[in-house]
Amino acid sequence: MTHDEYRELYEGFRWHVPAEFNIAEACGRRWAAETSRVAIHFEDDAGRRATYTYATLQADANRLSNALAALGVKRGDRVAIVLPQRPETAIAHLAIYQLGAVAMPLSVLFGPDALEYRLQDSGAIAAIADESAADALASLRASCPQLAHLIIVGVGADGTHEWSALLAKASDRFECVATRADDPALLIYTSGTTGPPKGALMPHRALIGNLPGFVASQDWFPRPGDVFWSPADWAWTGGLMDALLPTLYFGFPIVGYKGRFAPEKAFELMQRYGVTNAFLFPTALKMMMRSQAWADPRGKLRLRSIMSAGEAVGTAVFDWAREKLGITVNEMFGQTEVNYIVGNSHERWPANPGAMGRPYPGHRVAVIDDEGNEVGDGEVGEVAIHRRDIHGDLDPVFFLEYWRNPEATRKKFTGDPLNSWCRTGDLATRDAEGYLWYQGRADDMFKAAGYRIGPSEIENCLIKHPAVANAAVVPKPDAERGAVVKAFVVLADAYRGRGDERLIAELQAHVRGKLAPYEYPKEIEFIDQLPMTTTGKVQRRVLRELEKQRAAGTGVSGE
Repeated sequence: MTHDEYRELYEGFRWHVPAEFNIAEACGRRWAAETSRVAIHFEDDAGRRATYTYATLQADANRLSNALAALGVKRGDRVAIVLPQRPETAIAHLAIYQLGAVAMPLSVLFGPDALEYRLQDSGAIAAIADESAADALASLRASCPQLAHLIIVGVGADGTHEWSALLAKASDRFECVATRADDPALLIYTSGTTGPPKGALMPHRALIGNLPGFVASQDWFPRPGDVFWSPADWAWTGGLMDALLPTLYFGFPIVGYKGRFAPEKAFELMQRYGVTNAFLFPTALKMMMRSQAWADPRGKLRLRSIMSAGEAVGTAVFDWAREKLGITVNEMFGQTEVNYIVGNSHERWPANPGAMGRPYPGHRVAVIDDEGNEVGDGEVGEVAIHRRDIHGDLDPVFFLEYWRNPEATRKKFTGDPLNSWCRTGDLATRDAEGYLWYQGRADDMFKAAGYRIGPSEIENCLIKHPAVANAAVVPKPDAERGAVVKAFVVLADAYRGRGDERLIAELQAHVRGKLAPYEYPKEIEFIDQLPMTTTGKVQRRVLRELEKQRAAGTGVSGE
């Protein structure tokens, strides 16, 4: 049984946020004098490998800052970064921050429409990309007239700047612009469930707000010899604020891999680079659990801690990690606007399987009703974080605003601007020990035959069956009951092609025997893969909409 130090850690924590703070200064410049300190171990899917020191990162960041300044980029300007996990991504972030500009990371998986919307909405004047996104960006020059400069890592078309040539002409000396902790540093677009994506404008201080949760969820990172890795895209909060930037903040190495996630490759990377700490989405953990590469990993890895977020891990994965890896997965909860606010740190307080965890030190988190009142233990409400911690100090984790959307910013909060609750849109219950238990997104919950249904518990139950690799539960419209529970199931490799009525009945009986009678899926549809966001979250809304269209006779038939 883990000794429970939570109360002492939580009540004793105090924020120390300097008036002036710059992410580039904290994550790059202060480590550059130690010329042999390793920052990034890089590898791509073609087998190319390289190691970058903090000194190398900083020198190139200085060159890029000078080059951007010469192109007319100034304080407050937005610069898009359309790059995968590679050293140039980290260099671009450092260069933009120390210039006083605003970095806008965008996924390389975005198509032209997604890129166009974000570039137009943000008014970005420059974009940095590699060859995979060069053509898409070049095609948008006419519809994004403010986008004056394209910098391409690799070979670009006419009218673009080639990264190496641009940096070769620039000085490796640059004086970091003095920025306040409240000055904007990042613009990250969230993939909302309704309406167009909103740009969350993040201040430099938000990194400080992330650190207590990062340290705790990684079992007191860093320790001597620690090496970090996560497959999370560095264009998203998960990869950037939960992996890249906090690792660089502490001056430790991170592994960057340019390629698709595969459990076999994950094992290889962790073994080769001696990875000790990782952030792995539940989807990745489920794939690892089903992979032969991870059948007997003990003694082959240095892995000591795993954080997981984005979806509920579930007891099946939780138990597998303990048994096969000897690791208790620390679940974490947060979102772009207020990241890393709830979670576990099993070496300091017990991690209950299936629980989101407790509020991390520095964050005052509660479960509230529609009027902003805290609900009682065991009652379902919305997870919210207060502007001020338990000592009355302002919490630095908060975003500044939704970009050019004051109405959406206002709706995010309940109460006075500096003394208010920030709503997350996620539902949970709290128990007597202060643990939060996830109940799903507010828009994922549904009623079937009068019962309130949360999909995560049913999905977790299905995944415990050996035939199921992944599952998503949504409402299927029903004239008599309003809706019935439907499960979309991805079969494990050993069961591929064996989805039939017999297996459906077996899975239904499996759930019926473990959960409430009204929770078992009345209908099961086998599917090759679930619709996923680029951050590894199941897009249940896509499946809900599919079922609505089918019910209306306008969608694809369910064969």
